[in-house]
Amino acid sequence: MSAFFSMGGYAAFVWPCYLLTAVAMAWIGYTSWTKAKRSAEILASLSDQNQRH
Repeated sequence: MSAFFSMGGYAAFVWPCYLLTAVAMAWIGYTSWTKAKRSAEILASLSDQNQRH
């Protein structure tokens, strides 16, 4: 198991790349979710305005 975590001597390069990728994917997911939520609120607002007129 320690051989897996040492990555054949390249662990200092591999693990930070995995961490950076995980952080980037989490950031993309979060921003996508917030933009979708904001867009849904705008759409609901516009739809509500159209129903009043």
